[in-house]
Amino acid sequence: MSAEREVWCEALGVVLATSAYGISFGALAVASGLDVWQSCVLSLLMFTGGSQFAFVGVFAAGGFAALPSAIASAALLGVRNVAYGMRMSPIVGMTPARRVAAAHFTIDESTAVAISQSDPRLRQVGFWVTGIGIFVGWNATTLIGALVGDVLGDPKTWGLDAAAAAAFLALLWPRLKQRQAIAVGVAAAVVAAALTPFIMPGLPVLVAAVVAIIVGWFDWLGRDAPVGPDDPGVGS
Repeated sequence: MSAEREVWCEALGVVLATSAYGISFGALAVASGLDVWQSCVLSLLMFTGGSQFAFVGVFAAGGFAALPSAIASAALLGVRNVAYGMRMSPIVGMTPARRVAAAHFTIDESTAVAISQSDPRLRQVGFWVTGIGIFVGWNATTLIGALVGDVLGDPKTWGLDAAAAAAFLALLWPRLKQRQAIAVGVAAAVVAAALTPFIMPGLPVLVAAVVAIIVGWFDWLGRDAPVGPDDPGVGS
């Protein structure tokens, strides 16, 4: 199998796993009080799963009175896409048209697939295939979930709530080859899990990102051991 075909397979696997979870969003959005068309517009324009779930979750709890809080929660979770944009800027292409188009497809999954590749051309393939594929799939399954959510019942019984997480784990696992990478992942996960029950949606992700940056910046576990004067090769 060629390298490009492997990237396509990897990207399409993530597309299928993530798109399936769109059924859950469509069903939950309608259950929270949104119309079918409102649910679909959210997926078309917002198109970032975490922010969308945060929005409908807060909206369901407080109705229109909680709309400002719902928007704030969605915005907090969407902040991470700014960091993704800076990372993806040299990858997606240098023309203004490509950068404008890429802004809407810069999400967790497209970024993860892109940076997991070593070749610049394959990074572009991974980014565009994943981003566009999920956009099409997510919007299609949002409509399906909004229309037949009552028939499907609780999406968790179908395992759809775990599909996206499993896809992320599959992308992350091969990159955990060094102690420093493991330390960054564990530290961010522990902080996010510990804070989730106590602060508003969106903030645990941002705090965990700060922790990951700090741990990664200092590279405590990634440094080579100091070389002593008696070690082989010194002075040679």
